[in-house]
Amino acid sequence: MTYCIAASLNEGLVLVSDSRTNAGIDNVSTYGKMHAFDTNADRKIVLLSAGNLATTQAVLEQLKRDKLKDAKLNINSVDYLSDAANYLGQVSLEKQKQHLDTEGQSAFNPSATFILAGQIGNEPPGAYMVYAEGNSITTSPHTPFLQIGEIKYGKPVLDRFLKLETPLDEAARCCLVSMDSTIRSNASVGPPVEMLIYRKDSFRLDEYYCFEAENPYMVNLRKSWESTLRNAFAKLPPLMPQYAKPLEPDL
Repeated sequence: MTYCIAASLNEGLVLVSDSRTNAGIDNVSTYGKMHAFDTNADRKIVLLSAGNLATTQAVLEQLKRDKLKDAKLNINSVDYLSDAANYLGQVSLEKQKQHLDTEGQSAFNPSATFILAGQIGNEPPGAYMVYAEGNSITTSPHTPFLQIGEIKYGKPVLDRFLKLETPLDEAARCCLVSMDSTIRSNASVGPPVEMLIYRKDSFRLDEYYCFEAENPYMVNLRKSWESTLRNAFAKLPPLMPQYAKPLEPDL
């Protein structure tokens, strides 16, 4: 399974992804799900991926080939990030269809979902989630983040704390807590955890982190979050017996 997050904020972007692709009893494997493209100087584009690994690899290879061949439509030729998302959706659909035709098995699922994030020219930084069907959505002022994969365990902390005006460093900690919460609750999501902070108009990808399972910072972050939660729980208002009443039998 997978868990990836893209926060699109006033100051820029925070991207986080896990690296686990299989978590069977005797077979745990990892594969990076954050991919940066070597693009023209006027743009920076990063891809997060979830779903069928064969489809993901085929899509990445096609995008790379189109860029190297300077195809009419490629990562460097599009004028807007939304155009890049549409292009990615087309390539994904083509590769899924090829895998279905090759496999010829109704049980085989070649679907993959992506988050495409970055900045092109004077356009503000942004992020788009590209569905397996090829269509895409972007963030909004009310929900300035996107998730793919195993989203349910890490969503509450993002809902509570991420706002457009959240500083990037604070948003990064929030996304890491979201990832750690997911890792704790779902064995199919696991380290190494990759994180990229992209600052608006910098056109640089030099704030990249890769946290292994026992990285001291991640251990400290986890312990601090758990301790804070316990303290907050201890301060919750106690139950009030005056609101209790007998449960009447209904059978």
